Amino acid sequence: MYQDGDGVAKDQARAIELFRKAAGQGDVFSEYALGLVYEDGIGTAKDEAEAVKWYRKAAEKDLPGAIYNLGRMYEDGRGVAKDDAQAAELFHKAAENGVRYAPYSLGLQYEYGRGVAKDESSCRMVP
Repeated sequence: MYQDGDGVAKDQARAIELFRKAAGQGDVFSEYALGLVYEDGIGTAKDEAEAVKWYRKAAEKDLPGAIYNLGRMYEDGRGVAKDDAQAAELFHKAAENGVRYAPYSLGLQYEYGRGVAKDESSCRMVP
């Protein structure tokens, strides 16, 4: 509510404070929200390593969006060492869990042989 100013005055600092409190209690959606906040620098300094930390926590709880975003971070080497194999693995898991853009991202991995054996036919058959 504070992040969007929905029913209250918009207050990014308060939103982050509440996300941190809930994430500290294991709330997966707050962990994911903190990943987004730090990746884009919403209401705080941009910190891609911190984004990776929070995406990883949520991904370990099988939140599909966090799995995909963590894959993007590995693919680009943002906040973590670039690792195409890890990115491909995460994109595959996200695709299996219905993340809309994950099959496309995984297909590109196969098309260009990034983290997987190059296989242009597989890029059309990803989940």
